[in-house]
Amino acid sequence: MEGKNFRDLKVWQLGMELVESVYKLSQHFPKSETYGLGSQIQRAAVSIPANIAEGHAMGSTKDFLRFLAIAQGSLAELETHLMLAERIKYVNPAQIGPILNRCSEEARMLRSLRRSVRNRLK
Repeated sequence: MEGKNFRDLKVWQLGMELVESVYKLSQHFPKSETYGLGSQIQRAAVSIPANIAEGHAMGSTKDFLRFLAIAQGSLAELETHLMLAERIKYVNPAQIGPILNRCSEEARMLRSLRRSVRNRLK
């Protein structure tokens, strides 16, 4: 895809930052959530840059689009888990706000990239 490495994509870089933030946040969850919500949040976060990288590496525009859509779904899943963590008082708004702001930025970047890639198919 355009001769770029997936690591050069800003959307992948932001996804990696999200993963780091989520891992740091989930370390403060109750120990009983290690294999519950904490694990779900971590898996959803990791899925975002992983799918961007995998789709990019596939080499076909259609595959890349499909993996970007999966990354976008994982992002929605992550946001839902984060909001749930706030609702059940595992985190407070001050902790989660910056992460949700990054999620919004990631969503905008993914939508824009998907639109750009889709236009190549026309």
